[in-house]
Amino acid sequence: MGLTSSFVVKENVLVVRLAGELDHHEANYLREEWQNTLYNNPVKHIILNLEAVTFMDSSGLGVILGRYKEVLQLGGEMIVCSISPPIARLFEMSGLFKIIRNEDSEESALGSLGVAS
Repeated sequence: MGLTSSFVVKENVLVVRLAGELDHHEANYLREEWQNTLYNNPVKHIILNLEAVTFMDSSGLGVILGRYKEVLQLGGEMIVCSISPPIARLFEMSGLFKIIRNEDSEESALGSLGVAS
């Protein structure tokens, strides 16, 4: 199926919306596209909307963890939202929920960062 991604900047928040399968075939392309967007915009925080992600493997987790570390260096926060139960289980097992906050929706994540949706 592949992966589609969109990147939208709202104030100082980069909203990343992913759909499809995030595996090793898609990870490098996503990493480059995400980094370019992150560095070419005045961004401090990231909201990662995983509502339409149907599959993710360890390389997908690696991309997310790498961007988490980058946003942390900017003094910001990463929030994941709208995560499906299978992907949430993967985050739980990998320990990512210990460092990345989970919100129910993109709107609540934006609100928690002080940005109106």
